Amino acid sequence: MLRVLVYLVIFAALAVGAVWLADRPGEISVIWQGYRVDTSVAIGAIAVVVLAFFVILIWAVLRFVFGLPSAFNMSSRSRRRARGFEAVSRGMVAIGAGDPVAAGRYTNEARRFVPNEPLTLLLEAQTAQLTGNRAQAEAAFKAMLDRSETRVLGLRGLFVEAKRRGDMAAARAFADDAVRRSPSLAWANDALLDFHTNAGDWQAARTAVERRAALRLADKAEARRQRAVLLAAEAMEARDSEPERALAAALEAVKLAHGLTPAATLAGRMLSERGDVRKAAKILEAAWREAPHPDIAAAYLDVRPGDSALDRLNRAQMLAKLRPADPESVMVVAGAAIHAREFQKARDALRPLLAGGASVRACLLMAELEEAEHGEAGRVREWLARATRAPHDAAWVADGLVSDRWMPVSPLSGRLDAFVWTVPPATLGSRPTQIDDVLADLDDSTRLIEARAEPAATIEPATIATETPSVVPPAAPAAAWVPEAKTVEAAAAPPASPAPAPVKPPAGEASPAAAPAAVAAVPKPMTGAAKPVIFPVAHAPDDPGPDTEGLDPAKKSGFKLFG
Repeated sequence: MLRVLVYLVIFAALAVGAVWLADRPGEISVIWQGYRVDTSVAIGAIAVVVLAFFVILIWAVLRFVFGLPSAFNMSSRSRRRARGFEAVSRGMVAIGAGDPVAAGRYTNEARRFVPNEPLTLLLEAQTAQLTGNRAQAEAAFKAMLDRSETRVLGLRGLFVEAKRRGDMAAARAFADDAVRRSPSLAWANDALLDFHTNAGDWQAARTAVERRAALRLADKAEARRQRAVLLAAEAMEARDSEPERALAAALEAVKLAHGLTPAATLAGRMLSERGDVRKAAKILEAAWREAPHPDIAAAYLDVRPGDSALDRLNRAQMLAKLRPADPESVMVVAGAAIHAREFQKARDALRPLLAGGASVRACLLMAELEEAEHGEAGRVREWLARATRAPHDAAWVADGLVSDRWMPVSPLSGRLDAFVWTVPPATLGSRPTQIDDVLADLDDSTRLIEARAEPAATIEPATIATETPSVVPPAAPAAAWVPEAKTVEAAAAPPASPAPAPVKPPAGEASPAAAPAAVAAVPKPMTGAAKPVIFPVAHAPDDPGPDTEGLDPAKKSGFKLFG
């Protein structure tokens, strides 16, 4: 629209000029070399315009003729440049496709047609990397350092090559140089952060995190979390040498991340040691609300030194009210109840947890409960055996590594804040192990072993007949494989309670009533070729067997070795 208006204005101006000349007639006389030319003003104006047009036309023709050589030269260079960039483009595609032969061919074409282009150097370097020629790749990246537009690219390439050959000092120098030349480089800032954290330079790492946050290379939540992790690492390192600085760092870490377990635990314990119980309890309670953890529970129970076991139990119950549905709350209450000798409370606390599938820690707590309440080694061993088959509890996991303690940096990948409190990957998604009648042992009136007792199978008569039985004197106890060694005299003693009703054995097997007599009879001492007599049982091979003390001999089961 604007162009149309311009044309209209020009035509209007020409029309106005023509009218103006027509209203003012006159004559023009030109005398040159004896010639005289007389004409009107209008004709003279038209002649001047036509003459100017012919002059311009002649100048254009002369310029075209004399400019033909340079035009041909420019056309040739343009064609070469176009072929060079086409070779660069196809070379990049070949590198992406992993075709070293095609990449090398297009690299040679690009070097021939556009040797001074930055993209040609990049194509040459990446082709050398693809073919494994590290020396040529480093030479190409070093050539990039001589040009301002490719200097940072060359630094990154040299950084990558230095890391590949394991020269971390050179890699760090290249990253430092890159950050100094261009502070907004994400890869250089990330590399410096990794170098500082792996070297344990927590203050320099915090500076790198703050620079990344200022340049918006990381979001605010991630930067706060990383600062908290670095402060926690600094506090743990300075706890013994500089307790004041350690406490200040731990408190600042807790402010940045309330649920950071190591920082909250350290701050709570250090405040407790200084007598600031209320502040320590507040910090630990806030951390427990976000992420329950055994270390937080242990620090919370120890927050006031000198408390009795009942006081610790009351504190555990207060802590459990903050997260009543969490398994950690159940375990902390059960553990405190066992130490306070409130065994029924411990059983009531563990009952819903065991109903959903007992974990290793739950089985260990049950073993501790049985030992503290009854002192029966048989039940303790049974729960310990269940612990070996139970699902694993949560642990600190980073990059597939399972650790019993938190670390700020993964020892495998060097990644900051890599450890997560979770179930180890080997057990993720696995179904809980079926443990036989777990809840039965929670009832104090239930004899778990009696409920599971089965008739013991005996050895075939032909097998026993090969040995000459004899009665062992009371002073010579027989060796037993079962966890609780029993003497033959104890095995042959009459039962304290009436024997149970006889059970009809399957066809081809001996009666269960013959088991006491078989146990009381032992073979002669074994010689070199003698074999032990083994009584098979009905339990699983990895079950240590029940506690048989005080039971009827017909209910006893286990492997007995006599020699």
